[in-house]
Amino acid sequence: MEIQAFAKLNLTLEVLGRREDGYHQVRTILQTIDMADLLEISPASSLRVECDDHSLDGDANLVWQAAHALAKAANHQPDVQIYIRKRIPVSMGLGGGSSDAAAALLSINQLWGLGLSILELSQIAAGLGSDVAFFLRGGTALGEGRGEIIEHLTPLPTLPVTLICPASTIPNKTSKMYSMITQANYSDGGVTSRMIEALAGGSFTPDHIHNVFESVVWQAFPDLRWLHQESVEASSGRLHLCGAGPAWFILPSSEDEFQRLSHALQPHGVGVYLVNTVTPAHWPGTGAPDGQN
Repeated sequence: MEIQAFAKLNLTLEVLGRREDGYHQVRTILQTIDMADLLEISPASSLRVECDDHSLDGDANLVWQAAHALAKAANHQPDVQIYIRKRIPVSMGLGGGSSDAAAALLSINQLWGLGLSILELSQIAAGLGSDVAFFLRGGTALGEGRGEIIEHLTPLPTLPVTLICPASTIPNKTSKMYSMITQANYSDGGVTSRMIEALAGGSFTPDHIHNVFESVVWQAFPDLRWLHQESVEASSGRLHLCGAGPAWFILPSSEDEFQRLSHALQPHGVGVYLVNTVTPAHWPGTGAPDGQN
């Protein structure tokens, strides 16, 4: 069995405050793009997770944790082998690990004939990570709570996106980025509400895109200012941070803009990709896409 695991963008990302459990309360609009990892799932005598990037092999991978959590919830032996072909750049704010975990839940649910709904899988996904539940369906969605409470929205039309991925990141990036957020960076969720209204009315524009981490990004990545400046000079649109970074995106973009950025940045080892927003059309083994079975 093979399944694609799509990357995501955050069209908005607001922090509303800090919760008693230590996490931050967020309001975010997530959107899948057609850059995807590929997972190959097959029966095995025990749980095994391998990747073409060997640093991601084994039980530290969120895919391993997803398979183990599903087996425990279903009282099933974790007899499955998963091979991951990575196409989503790692630790760039694109959600590759969370998407892989969601794809594993969907596929193993089908492989083992468990028949769990999206809602039931979402309860397992919430324990794995904030974005995992979103990737069970993908598309365009509102994330609340830690990001695990998902409400699907009027989908964004298919639009071209240029991604700019630096050659390096920092350890424990997401937790470090959140540690830099202060009360001065908190908002009331209104930016996200206006984005939802724009999507419903078919009036989305890039001016609606917002990411709270852009206010602290240079504290975490001071050495990437040159990359941002060169990208601005080679492009015609405003750059937006992907999740907790350090990748950036331009939406909408074009083939011409992609070529200009590639020419300017690839000599520096920067990954530049032209992709599209997408609503995935697969929900294996879960019946109706909305989990209402």
